[in-house]
Amino acid sequence: MRNFLTIKEDFIKYKWAFIAGFCTLLIVDVLQLLIPRVIKYAVDTLVSGDVYQGILLRYALYIVLIALGVAICRFVWRFFIFITARKMERNLRLRLFSHLETLGMKFYSNTRVGDLMARSTNDIEAVRRTIGIGFLIGTDSLVLGTLSIVFMIFINLKLTLIALIPFPFLIFFVLFFGKLLFKKFESVQAGFSNLTTTVEENVRGVRVIRGYNQEEGEIKKFLKINRDYVTRNINLIKTWGMFFPLIFFLANFSIWIILRFGGVGVITGTISMGDFVAFQAYLMILVWPMIAIGWVVNLIQRGSASMGRINKLLDTQPEIKDTGMTKIDRIKGILRFRKVYFSYNEEPFLKDININLEPGKKLGVVGGIGSGKTTLVDLIARVYDVDQGDILIDGIKIKDIPLDQLRQSIGFVPQEVFLFSDTIKENIRLGNPKATDQEVMNVIKLCGLEEEIEESPQGIETVVGERGLSLSGGQRQRVTLARAIIKNPSILILDDALSSVDTEKETQIINNLRNFLMERSTIIVSHRLKSLIDADEIIVFKDGEIVERGQHYELVQIDGIYANLYKIQQLEEVL
Repeated sequence: MRNFLTIKEDFIKYKWAFIAGFCTLLIVDVLQLLIPRVIKYAVDTLVSGDVYQGILLRYALYIVLIALGVAICRFVWRFFIFITARKMERNLRLRLFSHLETLGMKFYSNTRVGDLMARSTNDIEAVRRTIGIGFLIGTDSLVLGTLSIVFMIFINLKLTLIALIPFPFLIFFVLFFGKLLFKKFESVQAGFSNLTTTVEENVRGVRVIRGYNQEEGEIKKFLKINRDYVTRNINLIKTWGMFFPLIFFLANFSIWIILRFGGVGVITGTISMGDFVAFQAYLMILVWPMIAIGWVVNLIQRGSASMGRINKLLDTQPEIKDTGMTKIDRIKGILRFRKVYFSYNEEPFLKDININLEPGKKLGVVGGIGSGKTTLVDLIARVYDVDQGDILIDGIKIKDIPLDQLRQSIGFVPQEVFLFSDTIKENIRLGNPKATDQEVMNVIKLCGLEEEIEESPQGIETVVGERGLSLSGGQRQRVTLARAIIKNPSILILDDALSSVDTEKETQIINNLRNFLMERSTIIVSHRLKSLIDADEIIVFKDGEIVERGQHYELVQIDGIYANLYKIQQLEEVL
């Protein structure tokens, strides 16, 4: 699995872009602070009476040139900072997605899809805004605010100190409201997760909802969650809404101080009219950093809350770790289970499982619901790891085989088929992305899909829709089977792979696959015992244990669980 850079490493990687953006931003701030100086000289010239048209045009030209420089430098820092923030957003999203690909089934069993979607979209966007706009505003307000105060001190130290009286109150409000904003934004993000989860579940389960006539009930449920999300946002807005008016009040209070004490200074002659106008301009410039502090705090709190939620996912360790170091030239498919035990919780679920399977042989697996059949085949592909005992392929423990090689050698058709919203061809080529159209058509013939594909106007280019809903259950199963076969696996696992196909079509497919299966170890989990008649061995599960094993005719003669199931199915066929 490829390694991805952390946020800190990304900052180091793009440090020169940030430095370039910071330097041009610094130039912009300095240029902006020169404009009040130009205005000061222009006003003092007007007040002195020693003025003529040429000098005023010169001051106007200075302002135009400074504005042009500001415009050019603003483009430059936007280019460096915002593009770099987008690149870091891309890297973080890729890192999160790649990490999700490594997590095991236990994680996904206990995590809502909507919550993962919220963290992959909304939270990453909040982090990106903190890196981009947050960096910009924070730097801009710090530099602009500091330099504004320096220029004000040059004009009049006493007046500057009086004008900065509101600042201690500003720091208090920033610290107080910052904590509140963090908590409330975390609550908003959690509400967004609930919202996306509800929408995702309803879209996926739309057939069930309509089948049970529950549209109205689901709308009411969504309305409740939607209102809760709005309420959380309103609570955030109330806090934010109190924050900014207080900042504005403090800023305007400083302006009142300047008018009150600076105006007296002009009247008494302690400062010039030009200095007063320039001081007023610097104070107006200083108002922006005072306001920006609130915005920066909000962005940082949002970004921190979102990064915390993302880090919780990134810190989740994969249950199945690739520790395999034994690379095999070609896996033959000799499969062994040696005293295997497995549990989902504390109680053992599979107990003392022993199996031997050679290439060219077929193993049938039978048992009631929840008896352990699917868990057995999941262990082979290391969807889960065993608690005790060993599973060996070609005499090597599967934990010692690299995961990519292990899973590439296994063709797995699960009970729950899943097709992507793509063409039939691309869904099949998922098993072998290098497969040609002819190879795709060959496996389609093996799986008994040829006639249905030919009847379709687009053929193998037919788009199957979301989760393959445009196809029937049997068609989806056969496309999934074709996907497994085109891998050319050494071990083929069919977990009720043809349960939605009629008996006649199932028999046809099994006959088509007869030559293909001769070179592979095949495990067939099925409720239809007729499809297991020619299996080299059949094992019968009950409560996680193998209670019967043998060939079809041997098990029928034992007159146990298998024999009873076979009699019931024969009777059903007759009826």
